[in-house]
Amino acid sequence: MCRHLAYVGPEIPLGRLLTDPEHSLVRQSWEPRRQRYGTVNADGFGVGWYAEGDPVPARYRRAGPIWGDMTFADLARVVRSEAALAAVRDATDPGADGEAAAAPFASGPWLFSHNGAVRDWPDAVAPLTAGLPPQELLQLAARTDSALIWALVLRGLREGRGLGESLAGPVRAVAGASPGSRLNLLLTDGSEIAATAWGDSLWYLTDVPAQRTVVASEPYDDDTRWREVPDRTLLTATRTRVDLTPLKAPPLGESPHKETKPGE
Repeated sequence: MCRHLAYVGPEIPLGRLLTDPEHSLVRQSWEPRRQRYGTVNADGFGVGWYAEGDPVPARYRRAGPIWGDMTFADLARVVRSEAALAAVRDATDPGADGEAAAAPFASGPWLFSHNGAVRDWPDAVAPLTAGLPPQELLQLAARTDSALIWALVLRGLREGRGLGESLAGPVRAVAGASPGSRLNLLLTDGSEIAATAWGDSLWYLTDVPAQRTVVASEPYDDDTRWREVPDRTLLTATRTRVDLTPLKAPPLGESPHKETKPGE
């Protein structure tokens, strides 16, 4: 129950992504057009971005609604970056852990966000914690389903798996332990983006001449190049390429759906 967005491309002001478009992430915080669960995303927000020559992203997060933060509006006007990930939050449990629960979560070069909810939290997924060292459990950023999923994703990244594989494994594991969970995940390292569509909307826009890709819960404008990602799909992207791979085998007799779109 959130809206989120990731970008890789030429350096631009954050505001061009997050505040300026007609249906920007700021507007989506109170008037989303395609959100399937929840209506207002006012339980925190955050943005992470990368500075030239520094692989570790900066973050700005707050526990309140994005529309009420004048500092963020000023920051988005002047900060420029070639990659960013931002989110506005509709908390499953309002007020839980405040700013610490606001995406993006971060470690090293990675930024992460979860749009959705784990059904029957926390009981259903408690067995999955057996695969995490106690130190990592004690270091969870917040007492939320998103923080646990981030720990599972981060485990894969630290073991050398790619962005897409690091998302796909936890999605399958959580969905198996807790059927009916909504698991739209978003991850970037500043050069590539990976995302999953599992229970809520996900869209992408790739502009090959401009060498930019945006992946978002919903389009922030009416550009006809936006494409919707099918449910239960893994997306991996660079500035000029988007690959879509099913996260579950299709019904018997159907061909696997894999789509490569170098640009629309």
